[in-house]
Amino acid sequence: MEVRNCKREEEAAGPSYASGLPLTTPEISENPSERNHQEEEEEAEAETDDDKNGGVVHAFVPAPPVSLKDQIELDKEDESLRRWKEKLLGCLESELDGQMDPEVRFHSIGIVSDDFGEIVTPLPVNQNQIGGTLFTLREGSLYQLKLKFSVLHNIVSGLTYSNTVWKAGLQVDESKGMLGTFAPQKEPYVYALNEETTPSGALARGIYSAKLKFEDDDRRCHLEIKYSFEIKKRS
Repeated sequence: MEVRNCKREEEAAGPSYASGLPLTTPEISENPSERNHQEEEEEAEAETDDDKNGGVVHAFVPAPPVSLKDQIELDKEDESLRRWKEKLLGCLESELDGQMDPEVRFHSIGIVSDDFGEIVTPLPVNQNQIGGTLFTLREGSLYQLKLKFSVLHNIVSGLTYSNTVWKAGLQVDESKGMLGTFAPQKEPYVYALNEETTPSGALARGIYSAKLKFEDDDRRCHLEIKYSFEIKKRS
């Protein structure tokens, strides 16, 4: 198993009647040449407006990012608000260092299955575990991967995972999912990925290789781990 850490109409109504008399409606020209002439005039007016603005389309510019420490200090004089923020974020101001980019630190990866319960592997892995199988499952069994991690420095938004599986060099499965948004806190987070079922049959048995990757909405890679597992015949 190899681990690598890495630092975006309604429809037209018919004529209405009031006091028994039809209301007059604006006449619509049915002449195609007149309609085309009107469209050309509208386009010319739009081009003129662009020329007045120098041809520049002003896009939305987001506010510059602010560190979590600076956000708390904005209301430092308001004791009740400061305490509310600390309770919401689960951290104390003294534990923040003003760093802008969040860091997700993974402590362990576990596998939960009815076959054997739970197996937890600390991260980073020992050298003697690299290249070996992380776990062995029976065919047709349910299992879940479970992660334990901490968030440091700032809030991490849109943390996602992708898990790609190969057998004999061919990709056989890929799953993706959203973990969510997490703020720094004292206690580590524990998160179980979606439950999966191992395939069944003679062709499904054997050794598989996989790559598990975690990124946030800014495409920062927080963990990339390569591991192997085996599927055996159910006795």
